[in-house]
Amino acid sequence: MHYLLFYEGDENWVTQRARFRDAHLTAAWRASDRGEVILAGALKNPDGVISGAVLLFAGDSPAVAEEFAKADPYVVNGVVKHWYIREWVTVAGADAATPVKPAANEH
Repeated sequence: MHYLLFYEGDENWVTQRARFRDAHLTAAWRASDRGEVILAGALKNPDGVISGAVLLFAGDSPAVAEEFAKADPYVVNGVVKHWYIREWVTVAGADAATPVKPAANEH
């Protein structure tokens, strides 16, 4: 199963995160080494301002993403103003959790 962890910040995201970035990246890379985080990165607005992030998790439940968020220095220190998790039903691609092929088996 795949889960997306969304982080929302504000216009001060970049300056606020600077103090906690190394600790956040350490946690993210450790989670990646455990096979929990597949991809993670910041979201840029059309004007180029970073105001949030998305982290893709693999696991049996959203608990792994929730535990990460609750311990993440960005969340603990108020850099992240709001976070939430959504299950992502992946159906196409080599790493899809629930692959669905077309009826004619063409791709």
